[in-house]
This record gives sequence, C-alpha cells and structure tokens, in this order.
Amino acid sequence: MAKTQLYVLTGFLGSGKTTILLRLLDALRGRRVGVIQNEFGKLSIDGEILRNDDIRMVEINRGSIFCSCLRLSFVKALTEMAAQQFDYLFVESSGLGDPSNVEEILAASAALCGDSYEFKGAICLVDAVNFFDQLGDLETVYRQLKHCHLAVLTKVDLVDGARVAALEEKIRAINPVCEIMTSANGNLDLSFLQEDLMRYRWAEGEETTNSEETKPKTLFMECEGEVDRGRVERFLTALADDLYRAKGFLRLTGAGWSQIDLVGRRIDVKPCPEKERGEMVFISRIGPKVIPKILDTWQEQVGQPMKLKN
Repeated sequence: MAKTQLYVLTGFLGSGKTTILLRLLDALRGRRVGVIQNEFGKLSIDGEILRNDDIRMVEINRGSIFCSCLRLSFVKALTEMAAQQFDYLFVESSGLGDPSNVEEILAASAALCGDSYEFKGAICLVDAVNFFDQLGDLETVYRQLKHCHLAVLTKVDLVDGARVAALEEKIRAINPVCEIMTSANGNLDLSFLQEDLMRYRWAEGEETTNSEETKPKTLFMECEGEVDRGRVERFLTALADDLYRAKGFLRLTGAGWSQIDLVGRRIDVKPCPEKERGEMVFISRIGPKVIPKILDTWQEQVGQPMKLKN
C-alpha cells in the first residue's frame, strides 16, 4: 500500500501559508488530500478560508502543535488521518510554531499508526516584505528556516531584485542547503512535489522553543453590523506596533463581507463569503497590556459595539 506523502508548511504569521496551501489543493484536485491546520487563536480564521467539502481537515487551535500543550493532539490527528489513506497530507502549522522537533513527533505517530507516512519535507515560507524585521523579533523565525528543506520567498512582487538577493543571502546564512524558490501573487512552481526534498536535510532535531510560558496573548473580537473601512484601517494602523498579526472577517459599508489582514504595517482587504457575524483575531506582541489598547482604540476610531474575548 502506498504511503501518504506528508508535507509540513511553516513560516511566520502572514507569510502566505494559507494562500500557498489553497494553490496546492487546487493543483491536486481529484487526489485524496488531507489537511491538519493549526492556529494560535481560539478562532480559526484560516480554517474558514480552507473549509471545503472535498477536503478532509482537522483543526488544532489555541497553541502550537510543536508545544507540549498540543503535541498529543497533533499525534492523535496524524494517527486518525493515517486511517484515511490519503495521497497527500499537508500540515499547516501556526505562524508562531517552532518545528525543531517535528521528526520526533512524526516518529511518535509512527509508533501508533505504523509506517503510514512518507515525510516529504518542511516548506518554510519567507515573507519578502517583513522577514528582516521578524527575524530580529523572535527565534521562531530563525528555527523555521533552520529546519526546513525548501524555503519559498513569498510576495516577491512587492520588493525589488536587490531585496530578493539580500533575502536569499540571509536564508543561506541560516540554512546552507535548503532549496530556495520564489512566489509572486500567491503563485508557486509545484515541481517540488516530484522532488526528494529530504536530500536537503542537515539540521538535527532539537527541543522546540514553543511552551506555555512563551505562548503570546491571543484575543478575538466579535462585531455585529457594518463598519467603515477607513475607520477599521485607522484602528489597525494604530495597533500595528503592538501586534504580531490581526486577521478576520468584517462587513464593510458599501463593500460587504471582507477578509481583513494586518501583517507588519500592511493592511490587505479582499471580498469573502458571507459570515454570521464579524470576527477578528489579535496576536499580541505586548501581552495582556494590549487589551485596553484594543478597546480604547476601537472606541476612538470605530465607535461601534464589539465584544473582546480571550
């Protein structure tokens, strides 16, 4: 019986993992494909984007699958998915996930489900716009690159050639052997699916930096009714320095339901399917101190009712 080909997608918050995964799922339409999707927040924004009747998906939220707090849940999900006999299984890890121990976790799952998977490699997405700032902020970004077998520079359409060259040089300083590819506008050459990415393995596994103690504060907001896009953008801009990421769905006046993403100081807005209510997730850079800042800034800039929850 053929083994399920397993890929792990890593990359910091906002690097484009869900976009690339959607591209993969579209290219593999007609094949048996499973997804394990991991988010730090209680609210699964990316899960909403990925959900499809043709895709078997398991969501593991409220932490990193590489942390001891969720490691057993990850092993259990791998074991349950093995019984589905997929052609491919993609694991989209949280942007704050440190995959240094991924092979140890896969070995633990093999003890339960046997030789069901062929680990095809870890693919790290590198945000061409924000990577240098992110690298100086968290060791997680360094670890994601160190332990990958393929690095994909995303959003290269938003930077110049000199920036791409500098990014490739930095990637090589961290990971001297991984394959390097580029992606513009969410497009990606998928020829790597026929390659043996594991030939680029060089770093030994190590203990992950993910733990209960290092888990960032995550909050989510519910908002009924329509809100003005300009006011929402001013709200997010005012909070940008205090957040690793903000994302969600809001009904904008004159535009209808929209997906909102804050990465760095860049805000992206695009149409999305109708939702039951407006919801956003905030991942704090400053811990619980962000709570009054979100509440006060929303009142100042938007001024409509909302609920903020842990």
